[in-house]
Amino acid sequence: MQAFTISKAAHEAGVGVETVRFYERRGLIEQPEKPGHTGYRHYSAETVRRIRFIRKAQQIGFSLREIQELLWLRADPSADCSDVRQKAASKINEVDEKIIELKKIRKALEKVIADCPGRGALKGCTILEALQEGDRLENQTSSTTRRKIR
Repeated sequence: MQAFTISKAAHEAGVGVETVRFYERRGLIEQPEKPGHTGYRHYSAETVRRIRFIRKAQQIGFSLREIQELLWLRADPSADCSDVRQKAASKINEVDEKIIELKKIRKALEKVIADCPGRGALKGCTILEALQEGDRLENQTSSTTRRKIR
């Protein structure tokens, strides 16, 4: 069985040592027992594969809570591939909603930039006025985005 120190495991998984520790604190990976004689914890090759799985899932948008669910499914011999497919399809819906919101934010920003003269005293800055008033931006964005702007 191949064993890695935390720094070697992190390097093999393509993450930093603090990421490994963070995953341990979140319960995504188990912290190995610390042996008395060497003082170094040893991580298995399976733990390195699990860290890579977590990182890849994060890169495509899964939250740590969702990743924990995927890990549970992966460990459950009675789980079905359709469960994982449903989670991935749900993630696509979330991404589509975020894209819609980001397009609204972009449109609001384009509007305030277009209204800005681009020079003059700061007290007459139309972008700062729009942020202060909020009305111009609120008319361009949804209620979800409005809460983020305020």
